[in-house]
Amino acid sequence: MSVNENEKKKSLGVSDEVWKSYKETKDVQTRNYILMQYLYIVKFIASRMYATYKNLADQDDIISCGSLALLHSIDRFDYTRDVKFETFASIRVRGAMIDYLRKQDWVPRTVRKSLKDIDMAYATLQGELGRDPTDEEIAARLEVNLDDYYETLGKTYSTNILSIEELIADNLANLIPSSDITPEKQYEHRELADIISQAIDSLSDKERTVVSLYYYEGLKAKQIATVLEISESRVSQIHSKALIKLKYALQKYIK
Repeated sequence: MSVNENEKKKSLGVSDEVWKSYKETKDVQTRNYILMQYLYIVKFIASRMYATYKNLADQDDIISCGSLALLHSIDRFDYTRDVKFETFASIRVRGAMIDYLRKQDWVPRTVRKSLKDIDMAYATLQGELGRDPTDEEIAARLEVNLDDYYETLGKTYSTNILSIEELIADNLANLIPSSDITPEKQYEHRELADIISQAIDSLSDKERTVVSLYYYEGLKAKQIATVLEISESRVSQIHSKALIKLKYALQKYIK
């Protein structure tokens, strides 16, 4: 990291003195100053979600929802605790956006049923076989051909992303409250991180690559398709299958 990048990083955030002043006075101008310093969190998360849900929700509405959650986070944050505001706020902003999208009820009933059927087939086969079932085995259990199964996977792509983000966001929110940061909660947070890491390690090479490019590199499905030299629809299928695996693995540990 360059010197300029280091200096830029140091300049971000709000000092304890500013937090202390706001907590004591509840001054609106101070609150708005803090809001502007961290508004990038809302914009970043909204842009990531909009890339997936652009046909299902308006970006301005998602940003408005996230901004309200950020304001609420400012009021609830305890700067004396050993938790970064970025972490505290990001979880709540993402959770609020997920809740907003859920309430839109944009997922067709047939897609919900298809996702439920695939989840059930995967879980049943995993229990019977003692390993992750193949696409062919899942398709056979669903009594559909492989092409139809892949088409269904593509349709459930957005729903799968939202489902696993909701699962993780809800549990992270429970593990990092604004007060009462106990050693037990810190341990649970680390344990959740380990479980997520192990679940990702259990994916196939291609699934792990797609997940890494999407979540860590910030690439969109079209960009991932170019990198892997496959179709965008195939990226959605691979990503959706990976999310089903991750969701199943996580649900065994977190509820």
